[in-house]
Amino acid sequence: MAKDPYSVLGVPRTADAEEIQRTYRKLARKYHPDVNREPDAADRFKEIGEAYSTLSDPETRAQYDRFGSDFRQYAGSGTGPAGAGRRRGSGGPRPGPRPGRGGYGNVDVNVGDVDWEDLLGGWFRQQTAGPAPGADHEAELRLTLEEAIRGGRRTVRLAQPGGETRDYDVTVPPGVLDGQRIRLAGQGALGREGGPPGDLFLTVRIKHDTRYRLEGRDIHFDLPVTPAEAALGARIKVNAPAGPVTITVPEGSSSGRRLRLRGQGMPDSKGQPGNLFAEIRIMVPRHPNRQERELYEKLATASDFNPREGL
Repeated sequence: MAKDPYSVLGVPRTADAEEIQRTYRKLARKYHPDVNREPDAADRFKEIGEAYSTLSDPETRAQYDRFGSDFRQYAGSGTGPAGAGRRRGSGGPRPGPRPGRGGYGNVDVNVGDVDWEDLLGGWFRQQTAGPAPGADHEAELRLTLEEAIRGGRRTVRLAQPGGETRDYDVTVPPGVLDGQRIRLAGQGALGREGGPPGDLFLTVRIKHDTRYRLEGRDIHFDLPVTPAEAALGARIKVNAPAGPVTITVPEGSSSGRRLRLRGQGMPDSKGQPGNLFAEIRIMVPRHPNRQERELYEKLATASDFNPREGL
């Protein structure tokens, strides 16, 4: 193995079997080619698997710790430290691994009297180990703000190895936030030799909305009003993310005033929603018609209101 398996997995040489397995599963999920689309993901995934193959078996790990990365080379060449891997009383050469057994080349090799059972028995047993759980898969689930608030059943189509696709039924809990993960138990990779399948984790990503801003569980938006509505007050209907609402604009409202509607925000796990905040924005016509201009001129003459008093 060209690289130190401890460095590949990022574990110390004193790591126990549980830490090695936990780290391997985490890295395997991250770099699995079905999930990670980076150009080097497949090579990294293979490298991680080879490192785990070496360290997960106590005998193979002990051989690596003793001989280093050359222990498989010794197995393929019959050389190594004096007496390494030799069978007592062995009388002659023994064949090395056949093509395809462990990646030692495309021809048979004569390795002298190396004791294969002693040197590589643990590694060969690793290839035919018993049941093992399947790897977990990860993907993104993109939702609108309205879909995140309401939750409900959705069908997600994900690419599969070989270019095929598969549909998954997902129950989205109401009030799910960006970055939260939804677990679909048993929907990951198949286990080996009857082992349990892995899980599928969907990371929620809430799509950008040009009208509404989500801050925690509160929803904020700008409410455009006319000068007359701001000055005289008004009741304005709005199709908010949680459903239609009527907002009461008090008379004498200026731009920047915030109006709160309780319970119209994002619900939490207990069904308690945040609030909806509407911020007043007074808008005027860009090109007033003749009648509007006359009325604004009359208002300017009749009003003694000075918004810049004190400046």
